[in-house]
Amino acid sequence: MKIYNTLTRTKEEFHPLHQGKISMYVCGPTVYNYIHIGNARSAIAFDTIRRYFEYRGYQVNYVSNFTDVDDRMINEARAEGISVPQLAERFINAYLEDTKALNIEPASLHPRATEEIPAIIAFIEKLLAKGYAYEVDGDVYYRTKKFKNYGQLSEQNIGSLEEGASQHINEVEQERKEDPIDFALWKAQKEPDEIAWSSPWGMGRPGWHIECSVMSTKYLGETIDIHGGGQDLEFPHHENEIAQSEAATGKKFVNYWLHNGFVTVGKEQEKMSKSLHNFVTVHDLLKTVDPQVLRFFMASVQYRKQINYSQENLQQAEIILKRFKNTLQELDYRLADATDSLSAPALRAAVAATKTDFEAAMDDDFNVQNALTTLYNLLPLINENLNLAKVDKDELAKLNNLLKSWLGVFGIDTEKLIAKTAGTEDDQITALVLKRDAARKNKDWALSDQLRDQLKELGVTVKDTPQGTRWTRD
Repeated sequence: MKIYNTLTRTKEEFHPLHQGKISMYVCGPTVYNYIHIGNARSAIAFDTIRRYFEYRGYQVNYVSNFTDVDDRMINEARAEGISVPQLAERFINAYLEDTKALNIEPASLHPRATEEIPAIIAFIEKLLAKGYAYEVDGDVYYRTKKFKNYGQLSEQNIGSLEEGASQHINEVEQERKEDPIDFALWKAQKEPDEIAWSSPWGMGRPGWHIECSVMSTKYLGETIDIHGGGQDLEFPHHENEIAQSEAATGKKFVNYWLHNGFVTVGKEQEKMSKSLHNFVTVHDLLKTVDPQVLRFFMASVQYRKQINYSQENLQQAEIILKRFKNTLQELDYRLADATDSLSAPALRAAVAATKTDFEAAMDDDFNVQNALTTLYNLLPLINENLNLAKVDKDELAKLNNLLKSWLGVFGIDTEKLIAKTAGTEDDQITALVLKRDAARKNKDWALSDQLRDQLKELGVTVKDTPQGTRWTRD
């Protein structure tokens, strides 16, 4: 298996630290609002990667944090007249609800910044003791220049960073910092109503970057296999995590850095973000869009590529997913119906080849487009075999399990996908189908066509098979 490592800008052979086990940390949301589909893209991308590792037999320890205190949360809570923990609880619950709808597996652990304050303080004290940090009037800053590899992940030149930072910080902050590019590990309380904790440097709260270093090393170890997040986190967040963690432990922090591409919108393919006010929340979108369709749309693009969100692209994903759905329903139907088994060596060979090609595509940096194309190209042969009077029941049963397993890698709940939804018109539909069967038996084709049209008006598609008539809701 090869995966693209952002740190080296190359595809590398994947070798976990411990055979059969993977430690994986993915930066989670700052919980001050509902997540938009740009946020969901990261969660879906790394859930798909996790699911493929699990398909391959790995045990994945997957940690994803909640940032439940920062400036945006303080400002939003103040505006609403509630506490920061109240705001956090509301949107953590909303996040869990939305990601469950998208069939994203819960993390092995979802630590929260506010529950790790003692560990964060201890981590900062270690950096102070090693000379990588300094305190100024209750604030604690990281000495960025002391870390020799700073800027390596994001390919940033430290001289350019210093020049840019000096133009963006005010005089007060300039005077407090030893260097403009130094960043906050601990922030002193500024207002009496501001959420804060007691520390050796006075009342305050952690900076953003420190929490992920603390949670990752605490729950996964000082060196981990994979760290993931959006491309926008490469700098400064992940760059700062490396500096903090490796300074504190003296060890390599992460073996493989993975970053997902953005979600873009419109003809200009502008990045979707809250700051640009061009976002769609998952909470609102799921009121009108089938969560399985949204999940499939997001999971069907390789994680490093951009996704252009549009109604047309969403509809195309729905069409493709429906074809998989129809085939799975036919498989279930024939497996329940077939009594005789006829050997089908061509199908057997095609299934074996598909498995090989699917895994080869996914082993190539999780190339989901090629993997899905492989599955999609198998559908005509499956359907051809399903329409035979006699089928290879054993091979179809194996294929049924494999196809569900493969789609499961993309987070598709196949049992829910193919479940027949009961409706108030079911008795009426069944009566019309039986009446149409009788008309066909009597070769009354005009009545048969009329009844088919009636069924179509009820949102029902009729399929005539050698084993009888089947109907499905559109």
